[in-house]
Amino acid sequence: MSPAVSVVIPTCGRPQLLQRCLAALMQQSLAADEYEIIVVDDGACAQTEALVRRLGSDPDSPALTYTQAQGTRGPAGARNRGWRLAHADVIAFTDDDTVPAHNWLAHGLRALQPDLAAVTGRITVPVSPHPTDFDLVTKGLEQAEFVTANAFVRREVLTLLGGFDERFTRAWREDSDLQFRMLRAGQNIGWAPDALVVHPVRPAPWAISLRQQRNMFFDALLYKKHPQLYCLKMRRMAPLRYYLIVLASVAAIVAWAQGSEAWAATLLGSALALSLHFAWQRLRRTS
Repeated sequence: MSPAVSVVIPTCGRPQLLQRCLAALMQQSLAADEYEIIVVDDGACAQTEALVRRLGSDPDSPALTYTQAQGTRGPAGARNRGWRLAHADVIAFTDDDTVPAHNWLAHGLRALQPDLAAVTGRITVPVSPHPTDFDLVTKGLEQAEFVTANAFVRREVLTLLGGFDERFTRAWREDSDLQFRMLRAGQNIGWAPDALVVHPVRPAPWAISLRQQRNMFFDALLYKKHPQLYCLKMRRMAPLRYYLIVLASVAAIVAWAQGSEAWAATLLGSALALSLHFAWQRLRRTS
């Protein structure tokens, strides 16, 4: 018999975090034959493969499959690889740095009523009283409408929509894109508050927030694909500030090349002012 649900986890070079996640998943309240776990390695990590194969050798555990992503494309491509290998009609998505509650799968399946294409569960992000900017960005998952750290989607809907858009090559907005495409296709998405996933803030190097600004490529892509839903669901207009910073920076270079030093200085100063204002908005609430 096919399992009731297939859990798909993308991972990339984080075997210690993955082990914590798998430990929670292998202790679910469902019977072991009612679900399977598919780990999709986007980094061809030998430690990850060894971990999954060792845990999967336990005859009393749920079926545990290790596979590698077809090229390094990010979590969207890895999730597509996973759900296409799955045997269940319901696909549960989570990430390698989460800790699903003991009854996560049972509550998620119960909430996925016949009239729903998908449900998203509840996420909690514990942070210190004096959080960093990275802490606060991660904590924003608690208010997100639909996130693949805790989502249950019918396989037939994924097939209908072609899965995740693999142009989203970072872990950013690929879940919102799937949500928006489901809504535009007339699919209903529900809420599963009892399906809980804890999402501790993972260890991160200094200046991680600067590197994460590359994620804004995918805000721009999401806005380009779904301008109305972007403004409605994100409760903001197009990512205008980023466009202005880039435009002013490029225009400053052009002005300098043409000998207009005054214009170059003005445009560069505008880009710098916008960047500093953005940094102040982000950092004023942090440690």
